[in-house]
Amino acid sequence: MRTETGSVPASSALGAKFHRTRALSEALVRPLSDADATLQSMDDASPAKWHLAHTTWFFETFVLRDHLPGYALFDARWPFLFNSYYEAEGLRHARPRRGMLSRPALDEILAWRAHVDAALADALPDLPPAAQALALLGCNHEEQHQELLLTDILHHFSVNPLEPAVWQGAPKVPVAMPGPIGWIAGLEGLVAVGIAPTERPDAGFSFDCEGPRHQALLAPHAIADRTVTNGEWAGFIADGGYRDSRHWLSDGWAWVQKEGVEAPLYWRREGEGWTRFGLDGRRPVDPAAPVTHVSFFEADAYASWAGARLPTEFEWEAAAAAHDPAGGNQLDAAGPVEPRPAAGGPAFFGDVWEWTGSAYRPYPGFRPAAGAVGEYNGKFMSGQFVLRGSSCATPRGHSRASYRNFFYPHQRWQFTGVRLAKDL
Repeated sequence: MRTETGSVPASSALGAKFHRTRALSEALVRPLSDADATLQSMDDASPAKWHLAHTTWFFETFVLRDHLPGYALFDARWPFLFNSYYEAEGLRHARPRRGMLSRPALDEILAWRAHVDAALADALPDLPPAAQALALLGCNHEEQHQELLLTDILHHFSVNPLEPAVWQGAPKVPVAMPGPIGWIAGLEGLVAVGIAPTERPDAGFSFDCEGPRHQALLAPHAIADRTVTNGEWAGFIADGGYRDSRHWLSDGWAWVQKEGVEAPLYWRREGEGWTRFGLDGRRPVDPAAPVTHVSFFEADAYASWAGARLPTEFEWEAAAAAHDPAGGNQLDAAGPVEPRPAAGGPAFFGDVWEWTGSAYRPYPGFRPAAGAVGEYNGKFMSGQFVLRGSSCATPRGHSRASYRNFFYPHQRWQFTGVRLAKDL
């Protein structure tokens, strides 16, 4: 089984990570009512209650059921409700109808989590290495769902005419606008990219799609020393960027026309300016903060308008390799969660995921793992684009330079932003 790479930590360290991860998920939903946690505002998003349940199903199914003799499922009916896309695990409740699951209630889901947590904590020291590896995968899987949980809650609340805040935002302090974008000369020629567990046994966790390590050829280029700001994006809007087909890919232009898109998701024109909706409610757009909630189509059009392009994922990885992936504005606890103005210096992690111009496809030599967990990443390598870095909603320590996030080019409910590149 190779759904993750690197050495499995000692059971005590793994147990600590497991408890931290599970506790953070529950902290994130603490401000929600049962009704809040049941909402599903669109097919791409899932109810908060479902995220709590699905991550629990993952541990119960792939670790406890498969590796703990005599373990009995908490409720044999629930796997049908909370399997996501694992065909090997059989039929499941339709994704667009997850919001119809008023039962089990949030309290019942939390009781299930407590049951599974106790069983796994007791079993963890004696589990075989393969099961411990699956538990580590489960922790990283839940960290992914913590970010999805936050971005899904944001979308759920955005369709409520009251635009309720999940939590109170931090006081706004005026920040000077950053100076013009600076350019960092990128590496040229053959560079090593991706993860190689046999060469780096101390590399820690990584997902299977981050490897195998291989060489990529980089042409002369430069990459921006920061991401695009809201103020710069407002200039794109004011210059008619959303109305000028010259900057758009054909599919992007069709999307803009069909959906009537004229600004990033959650922006609204208020008089002469713009406001945005966030987890702290509706507030004026901060011109110094990184722009976010933009699609690949929008990112590519902005780059064209700016006389630049999006970086390839390997240009981005080569530039980010020397930077601390645990730095920057990332998720540490519940609220406030939003991109913040740069504190100075190049930052490749935190605030917003950064669109690249690279399609999400397998690396040379990629092989999915055997069994159901092999469906984790490989089956989605079609029609999506890679994002790199991490966002303000990414749990700190979850990402790294080789991490490959991926979404369809029209999707923008995640904290997605733009870093430019150019040819030299």
